[in-house]
Amino acid sequence: MTLRRHLSSLPLPTAADFPRWAYEPKSYFNFEVIHQSKKSLARVGRIHTPHGTIDTPGFVAVATNAALKAVDFPKADKAGQQLCFANTYHLMLQPGTKVIKDAGGIHNFTGRDRPFITDSGGFQVFSLKHGSVKESLESRGELKRSTVKNKPHWRSGITGANAVKVTEDHVIFKSYRDGSKIILSPESSIQAQKDIGADVIIPLDELPPHHIDRDLLAESVERSHRWEARSLQEHLKDSRERQQAIFCVVHGGTDVELRTKSIDYLTTLPWDGYAIGGSLGNGRDELRELLDWMMPLFSIGERSNVESVHNAVERGVDTMDSSYPTKLARCGTLMTKNGLIRIKQGKHSKSHGVKIDEDCGCDTCNHYDRSYLWHLFKANEPVALQLATVHNIHFMNNLMSELRQQILSDKI
Repeated sequence: MTLRRHLSSLPLPTAADFPRWAYEPKSYFNFEVIHQSKKSLARVGRIHTPHGTIDTPGFVAVATNAALKAVDFPKADKAGQQLCFANTYHLMLQPGTKVIKDAGGIHNFTGRDRPFITDSGGFQVFSLKHGSVKESLESRGELKRSTVKNKPHWRSGITGANAVKVTEDHVIFKSYRDGSKIILSPESSIQAQKDIGADVIIPLDELPPHHIDRDLLAESVERSHRWEARSLQEHLKDSRERQQAIFCVVHGGTDVELRTKSIDYLTTLPWDGYAIGGSLGNGRDELRELLDWMMPLFSIGERSNVESVHNAVERGVDTMDSSYPTKLARCGTLMTKNGLIRIKQGKHSKSHGVKIDEDCGCDTCNHYDRSYLWHLFKANEPVALQLATVHNIHFMNNLMSELRQQILSDKI
C-alpha cells in the first residue's frame, strides 16, 4: 500500500464520536439572526460572547501580536472596533503563551475587555513555505527566498520549499526569531489558544497554495479534516469551563467537489461557527464565483477593498478579517466613500480646512485637515500613522454599519 493510499484510508471521526452535550446551545456563546434579507443571502446578526456582542456583518481588525499597528485598543474601540484577531503563531514565539496565561489571558494582558479571536498558527506556518497569498500566486506556490546571499545564516532555512515538514501527527518549522525547532500539532495549537484565552479559537489546518495538483489538494483537505477533528476533541475536554467557542475551517480551494465535501463533513460536527479557509481564488472575480456556489451549501450555524466586502456580505458572510485598512494607513493611504486618498501627494499641502472625508465622524476627521496630515507624513511624524489608522478603522466599521442598515431595509 502506498503512503498516499494509506493516508486517504484513515478514518475520520463522525458525529457519534463527540458527546451529545457538545451539540447543545451554549449560554456563553450564541449567534442571533436579527434579519434575513429578502433580496440575497445577506443577514444582520449578533454574536454574543463572554466579552461582549459582535454586530454582523462586521469587520475584524488584525492585531497580530495582540496589538494593532500604530494605534492602541482604546482608540480603535472608540472607532467602533468590536472583534480583533490575534495570531497564535506570533504569540507562541513572543511573549510565549505562558506569559499571557499567567497574566490571566489576553483580555487582562492587553487591558481590552472586548472579544478576541485567535487562529491556529497554521496560516503563518505554511506561509513560511509558500509565502504570502500574493507571493504564492506570483510564484505559483514555489517560494524562493530560503537562502541568505553570500554567507550561511540560521535564517536561511526558515522560509522556502524545505522550511516546513508536515507529518500526519504534526508540522515542524523553525522560529523566525532564533531558528529553534518548533513542533505544532492539533492538540498543542488548541492548548496554546486555551492559554491565550480568546473568545473564539480555530483548529489547526493545512494551507495549500492556490496552484497545486488536485490530488495533493484532496490529500490536504483530508488531512485538515483529521487535524480539525483532533483539535475539536482537544477543545471539548474543558470547553465549558473555559467558555471558548471554536470555529472550523472549510477547505478545498476553488474546487467545487472538494469544497462541497469539506462542508458536508464539517457541518456534521459540533462547531460553533464556520470559517472559509484555503485559497479563495486569484482575484475578486474568482472569489465572487466561489462564494456564489459555496455559501448556499451552508444550512446551519455561523458563516464567517470595499468591493470585496460588498461581494461577501451579499453572499452571506458574517465577519471579515483583514490587515489591509491598517496597512494602507501606514503607507499614507486613506479610505473614503469616493475612493482612496494618497495623502502624501503634494496636491494636499494646501487643502486647509478640508477633511479626509466630509461625512466621516472619526476623531481624526473631527480635529485635523488634509493639509496637516500631509505635513505629518512628509515630516515622518509617528503620530501620522496613528491618525491615519484611526480613520481607516472607523471607515471600515462605519461601512459595515451602513451595510447592516441596507440589509435591514432589504436593499442588499
